[in-house]
Amino acid sequence: MNPFGTFVRTKREAVGMTLTEFARQLEISPAYWSRIETGRENPPKDELIEKAAVILGVSEDDLFIEASRLPPDMQEEVAEVVRLYRSKNPKL
Repeated sequence: MNPFGTFVRTKREAVGMTLTEFARQLEISPAYWSRIETGRENPPKDELIEKAAVILGVSEDDLFIEASRLPPDMQEEVAEVVRLYRSKNPKL
């Protein structure tokens, strides 16, 4: 398993939801979500992470952290910080 898949499975089971029901609410196949939970697939696209957070009643930030990804609303801001830093330190 991977941190994202383990985290989501734990939260899903805590709310008493089957994998099939969860996948149905996400509008994806249970087989695909099973592969995510077992670490055979990488975390899904941002939109599914956001939707999963709502269904599970958890913070989007927590799910993005578990996916080792920045939340979409932070991606551009962090990119700007990196660009600024690199422009002042071109050797890095």
